[in-house]
Amino acid sequence: MRVKGLSRLLVVLGVLAITAAPAIAKMQTPSGTVPHRERVARVASKPQQQVGLAGHWLAEDIRGRGVIDDLQTVLELAADGSVSGSGGCNRMFGNATITGDKITFGLLGSTRMACPPAVMDQEAKFHAALKDVRGWRIDSATGKLLLLDAGGMPIVTLSRM
Repeated sequence: MRVKGLSRLLVVLGVLAITAAPAIAKMQTPSGTVPHRERVARVASKPQQQVGLAGHWLAEDIRGRGVIDDLQTVLELAADGSVSGSGGCNRMFGNATITGDKITFGLLGSTRMACPPAVMDQEAKFHAALKDVRGWRIDSATGKLLLLDAGGMPIVTLSRM
């Protein structure tokens, strides 16, 4: 009898798992974020109405070499100068000094998770580029944030999320 009851229980659990799987797949991730492809579609359709530096920015280019398409390299800037985001693998946090169109990033801390070499490489390049940033501007045609080096040349290009 015990084997028969256990078999029934396993069948019921299997049916529940099969019927719940599609609903679980559609759920948001535990951190409350939206899957990358859905977020990209939202970013592409969102009108560029906000102005200014504060907000959530998605890296599109680092030092003229592009970025890995499916990697979320994100910079979050607050009006008080606090900085957070993700290099694609690790979360980062710190402060920036913002005066007019000038910006410098202080020491940025980050978590220490290991990811595939290409991801870690892009993250290192992103952090190194932020150390060299001295200014910023919003491109009036595209609404993109350009982080500039001391010579006024863009070294990181980001789009508003």
